[in-house]
Amino acid sequence: MKYIVILGDGMADEPLQELGGKTPLEYARTPAMDRIAREGASGLLNTIPDGFEAGSDIANLSILGYAPETCYTGRGPLEALSMGIDLGERDVAYRANLVTIRDEVMEDFNAGHISSAEGAALLHDLSPRLSRAKVFAGISYRNLLVVPGGEGAVTVPPHDIVGQEIAPYLPGGGDATLLGEVMAESRRVFSGHPVNRARIEGGKLPATQVWPWSGGKKPALTPFREKYGRSGGMISAVDLLNGIALAAKMEVISVPGATGYLDTDYQAKARYALAALKRLDFMYVHVEAPDEAGHMGGLQEKIEAIEHVDEMIGTILEEFYGVIAVLPDHPTPVRVRTHTRDPVPFAIRGREKDRTLRFSEKEAEKGSYGTRDAGEFLSLVFGAK
Repeated sequence: MKYIVILGDGMADEPLQELGGKTPLEYARTPAMDRIAREGASGLLNTIPDGFEAGSDIANLSILGYAPETCYTGRGPLEALSMGIDLGERDVAYRANLVTIRDEVMEDFNAGHISSAEGAALLHDLSPRLSRAKVFAGISYRNLLVVPGGEGAVTVPPHDIVGQEIAPYLPGGGDATLLGEVMAESRRVFSGHPVNRARIEGGKLPATQVWPWSGGKKPALTPFREKYGRSGGMISAVDLLNGIALAAKMEVISVPGATGYLDTDYQAKARYALAALKRLDFMYVHVEAPDEAGHMGGLQEKIEAIEHVDEMIGTILEEFYGVIAVLPDHPTPVRVRTHTRDPVPFAIRGREKDRTLRFSEKEAEKGSYGTRDAGEFLSLVFGAK
């Protein structure tokens, strides 16, 4: 038997007046997702355990059956794995966004979706100015900061404080002083930098500094095959998801044209997933675009992203006859522009069948699976109650 899970990051939302009381998922045209729900069974999934922030790191670990309570150390070290950075035992890795801050207010958590080349140029010039930390360029605004012998810090994701003054959310704890020095140095280096001058001249937001968050030490996960007795693969354009897969010794499949943004090549992801399933038992296909739209507060963009995800699923359904499931990892409502802890809908075709007719938050409440904890999800997919 073959299995595939399609995860639309942040796809769930809340009813909106401008959509006649529907959520973006209800409003969007989603015949493929609706088919999975109609021919299978639905339910709701609690993806964020008590005591954890509503983040994609926590949610996706939970969905894959890795309890954050025992294996989570931070988002940074998972992304370090994906970037090929070998962390020492005492190293602390932080995600380091390139952000736009004006008048001490977080204007944009991704510096206008700065390009990877522009980000790399900024960090290249910042790196020699840092004596006790190392920066590593990633994809777009998503970069990494490593503190050798770090103590950790209390940090806040920049996407949670867009439009707010940053002063109450600056790092605290053991590494706080060092992180503050790195942030201040990045402001000095980036101010007037040729990359930012060109962006401003082109009507784009500048990257005014780095913002470190979610630091931790190297994680250890039980290999996926050992845990489930099946070979597994991951398709994602996001270092976090690829890092989780590498920690679980899943195969990471690179897809040309996958960007982690609204312009990602959805159909290429479908084709590569189908090809991978010829040799693997299980595929986890992650699409970041709905989450990015939610953080932007872009309602139309979110609807379009959901519909593109659905078209991708439609392509998969044309050739795939195993067990297929669809779900978000968490809601990212366009109204609040950040993650929430609400349960998310899921549907599985190839196991039970119930009376749900389409895939949505409201319809999933009627599903025969009821409300489950995320740690149960793959057991349902693989056929164990």
